[in-house]
Amino acid sequence: MQNHKILLAGATGYLGKHLLEALLANQIPTIALARNPDALESYAHALLQTTRVELTQAGSLEGILKGVSTVISTVGITRQKDGLTYMDVDYQANKNLLDAAKKAGVKKFIYVSAIAGDANRHLKIFEAKEKFVDCLKASGLQYTVVRPNGFFSDMKDFLNMAKGGTIYLFGKGKQQLNPIHGADLANAIVAQLPNAINEYTIGGPDVLRLQQIGNLAMRAWGKQPKIVYLPDWIRRFLLKSIRIFTSVKTYGPIEFFLTLMAEDHIAPSYGTHHLKDFFRQEVKQIRQHKHQGSRTK
Repeated sequence: MQNHKILLAGATGYLGKHLLEALLANQIPTIALARNPDALESYAHALLQTTRVELTQAGSLEGILKGVSTVISTVGITRQKDGLTYMDVDYQANKNLLDAAKKAGVKKFIYVSAIAGDANRHLKIFEAKEKFVDCLKASGLQYTVVRPNGFFSDMKDFLNMAKGGTIYLFGKGKQQLNPIHGADLANAIVAQLPNAINEYTIGGPDVLRLQQIGNLAMRAWGKQPKIVYLPDWIRRFLLKSIRIFTSVKTYGPIEFFLTLMAEDHIAPSYGTHHLKDFFRQEVKQIRQHKHQGSRTK
């Protein structure tokens, strides 16, 4: 891949940083787009060019994609902020990037969406993502849509509950999934760069029930597992209520969580990172940060 130049959009996000590390480790020339390039100072490399861009403004992409062979976009928001909506970012920002890629003669566009997004277009988080996927498939470019089965970072909600002493699950907690570490997903994407794959789902090495994830989170804090199982009718009631009584900024992420956590989502396994180790490392960092903070007071 040394003769190819990659443009990476969303380089300062959770997955974006892992992708940047994987691309540079494989000696692949990369242009990293970011609203704040200063956040990438620690990634300084002879093969890396960082560029400040506002993807929601199409004009800011003028001339940036010259010589680029492949675009990788991880651009998207989980929680709406800065006055931007899912349509502004997950759809329009990516559409601006796709239009610029076509104009510049880019050969391939890789977009990271999410598992089951095509089957859950009614969810606000997926509505914009899948509208862009439709545009990408009709673009005439070679394309790959990557559908990860949730990130380890998404599982931090379990850690937050566990810190409070109790895990709350709907139903019996038997639903299964295999979330993936950002580093493993990044390595998989880079490994697939030369291949013509239009779409694939991918997950981590461990298929876990929700109750198992809850137990791992409790043990990471050194606590005995304590799980409260709530009737599923409460989940269904919440889904209906939040759409009526809250804004999309509030209900988008909650709607996503309540819907996908009620079903099995098992993707082909990949990687070497395990969720229990991620949880332990997160707790270690939290405690170290708290200790350092107390020492500076």
